[in-house]
Amino acid sequence: MRAYRTISIVVGLAILAILIVVVGKEATLAAATRALGWRSLLLCLPFALIMAVDTLGWRYAFAYDRVPFTRLMAARMAGEAVSVLTSVVPIGGDAVKVWLLRPHTSYRESVASVIVAKTTITLSQALFLLIGVAVALALSVDARLVTAMLWLLLVEVIGVGGFVFVQVAGLLSRGAGLLARFGKRRALESVENLDRALQDFYRQHWRRFLLSVGFHLLGWLLGVLETWLFLQALAIPASLATATVVETLGSAVRFATFFMPGSLGALEGANTGAFAALGYGAQAGLAFSLLRRLRQVVWIALGGLVFLVARGRARLAPETPS
Repeated sequence: MRAYRTISIVVGLAILAILIVVVGKEATLAAATRALGWRSLLLCLPFALIMAVDTLGWRYAFAYDRVPFTRLMAARMAGEAVSVLTSVVPIGGDAVKVWLLRPHTSYRESVASVIVAKTTITLSQALFLLIGVAVALALSVDARLVTAMLWLLLVEVIGVGGFVFVQVAGLLSRGAGLLARFGKRRALESVENLDRALQDFYRQHWRRFLLSVGFHLLGWLLGVLETWLFLQALAIPASLATATVVETLGSAVRFATFFMPGSLGALEGANTGAFAALGYGAQAGLAFSLLRRLRQVVWIALGGLVFLVARGRARLAPETPS
């Protein structure tokens, strides 16, 4: 797994380097450099609102409100940072989220909430991409771009449909039943308890499920405003409708390339192609990608700091039983 992650990062960096050499031009890169000055740090602030709204989406993935909002937001920041830095798939980040919630809720509840939140954010992402496809059709953008978005939408629908089916049908415990053959009875019991928690949530707390989907969808829509601000900073005369197409395509590419840390290289390639199809030029897409990477680096650093502080406090204080 570590070797695969290293190879993915190297490949992503190679793609990015090729894009800079082939696509980048002095005038465009100079504009990006000016946008990436200290003032660009102000463009990192809107993501705080997106993070807060997504945290509300996670909050309603719990059957009951047991965890303070600030704790949830800190856990989300730390978990997302660890996901990007240490894992090909975000299992490491999810484990950090569960660990940070120990003083407030049980292990079963926190794990179930992470799984439900993954489901609701993916479902809302599919709805968001559907909105993006409708906007792209209304704008009469390049048919190849619309076709790519439709294929990505199909991938998301299949993915979220399968994920929900596995949870509702209780297939987690059936798969874990194989562990019982090797004497892992305790592991099987834990998964069976998790299955019951998930099934109870979907059957009894469907209103909270819908609220979770709604807040996550709002978070995606706020991402459109962030994208529009970035485009304005780069002096790209784009409308909110165009920003919707750019953001929905980017979110779908991140979903499809989850196996690549941070979708490095893949996202930059998609943006250069999308901006070219929209008539802004591949160079503008590359400059936009660099600006978004800056925001990502800033928030990864903040999330990493939250994690380090929490770990330091855990070493100084006795562990609270869950």
